[in-house]
Amino acid sequence: MNYYRVNKNTTSNPNGDNEVHKDTCQHYATLSNYDSLGPHASCVSAVAEARRKGYNADGCKNCIPECHKG
Repeated sequence: MNYYRVNKNTTSNPNGDNEVHKDTCQHYATLSNYDSLGPHASCVSAVAEARRKGYNADGCKNCIPECHKG
């Protein structure tokens, strides 16, 4: 299982999405800008959890490209 976080800010993303990252991703801005999503078996469930929390979520193209829609 991996731990995931969602970026609370959309300003760094030209699409206006809140990017979901694995906790090991090197593309974090600052940890204070993130909301923990906890452990998930896949990025699909992590992105779904972020959407349930009200975020316009998309996967990070670097750490979870299989969940990045662009």
